[in-house]
Amino acid sequence: MQAVVFRDPETRVEVAEVALAAPKAGEVRVKIAAAGVCHSDLHVKRGEWDAPAPMVMGHEGSGVVVELGEGVTSLAVGDHVVLSWVPPCGECRYCLQGHEARCQKVVDVNNTHGSLFDGTSRLSAAGSGEALHHYLSVSSFAEEVVVPVSGAIKVRDDAPLDVIAVVGCAVATGVGAVLNTAAVEPGATVAVIGCGGVGLNVVQGAKLAGAERIIAVDVVPEKTAMALQFGATDRIDASERDAVEQLLELLPDGVDYAFDAIGRTSTTEQAIRMLGLGGAAVIVGLPPTGAKASFEPLVLAEADQRILGSNYGSVRASIDIPALVDRYMDGQLKLDPLISGRRPLAEAAEALDDLEAGGVLRTLLIP
Repeated sequence: MQAVVFRDPETRVEVAEVALAAPKAGEVRVKIAAAGVCHSDLHVKRGEWDAPAPMVMGHEGSGVVVELGEGVTSLAVGDHVVLSWVPPCGECRYCLQGHEARCQKVVDVNNTHGSLFDGTSRLSAAGSGEALHHYLSVSSFAEEVVVPVSGAIKVRDDAPLDVIAVVGCAVATGVGAVLNTAAVEPGATVAVIGCGGVGLNVVQGAKLAGAERIIAVDVVPEKTAMALQFGATDRIDASERDAVEQLLELLPDGVDYAFDAIGRTSTTEQAIRMLGLGGAAVIVGLPPTGAKASFEPLVLAEADQRILGSNYGSVRASIDIPALVDRYMDGQLKLDPLISGRRPLAEAAEALDDLEAGGVLRTLLIP
C-alpha cells in the first residue's frame, strides 16, 4: 500500500510502498477514508518530540473495517470507525479506574516503542522488509491501518467519514478538555488561547458547557473572527499588545478557566496570569520536549488556583467519540468549517507545509 514515511527532521516526508501485515488477535484492519493533519505531526516532522523512526505518520482518521483479528467480536467487517490514538488496554489501573486516556500500557509500549500492544509492528518497507514504527498506535497517513480493536471506535453509518475524521483528535481533545478535564460549569468565564483546530473545539466545548463569556485569543484576527462562529463572545488580537492586559480590561477579576491550546511557554504563562480567584489553567496544546514554563507558587496557592494538564481531553474514547459524532449530526457541533481542504495522500508533505505556515486549520488526506 501507499503510506507516508518519516525518517528524520532533515529529510522531507515521502510517500512510499509499505507492506501491512494481517491483524493479530485483538486487532482490526481498517481502510482509511480520511486522515487529519495535526500540529502533533509537525512536532514529529521538526524533531521536537522523541518519536521512534522510521515511522508511518498520522494519528487522526476514519475508515471502514475490512478485516478482523482472532477473537474480535465487538466490530464487524463494514463497520464505520473513528480511530483513537489512545487505545485503552482495559487492564492497567488507570483503565480500570475509568481514566482510559492515561492508559499505562499505551505509554509504556505503544508510544515508547512505536508498536502495537505486543511490542511488534505490522508495518514494513515493501521490498527491503525494513521495520517501520506505528505512530501513536494509528499511522493513519496510509491507505490502510492495523490497530488494536479498542482504537477503532464504531460510529453511526450515516455520518460522513471524510468529515468525522477530525473527531479522533482535534474535536475529542478540545471539547473533552472543557467537559472532562476542567468540567466547566454553566455561567463560567473562559479564555481560549489559540484558535486553531483544537482551540476552536475548546470554544465550542465551552459553549456546550454553558459558559457565559468565552474569550478567543489569537495573533491572527481571522481565527478569532471564526471563533465567534463557534460560540466565542469576545475576541482579543494578541498581535496588538499583551493579551493578559486586554483580557483584564474585559474581565478585571480574571477568568474561571484559561485554556492554552497552543502549548508554548509564553502562552502557558499567559493562561496562568489570566486566572481569577479559584481559576484553573488547562494545558491542552503540546510543547516541544523539554520546554519549561514558570509561575509564582505563592500567588497560585493564595488564589486557590490550579494548573491542569489535559491529555486527549481526558476522554473515554468508546463513549465520547460516538457521542461527539452524534452531536455533530444533531447540529450541536460544527465540524465542516474546521476542514480547510482535502489533498491526496501523495501531497502529505505539502499539507504539513500548509499547516506550518499557519494558514489552515485541518487538511484531510484522502487516500
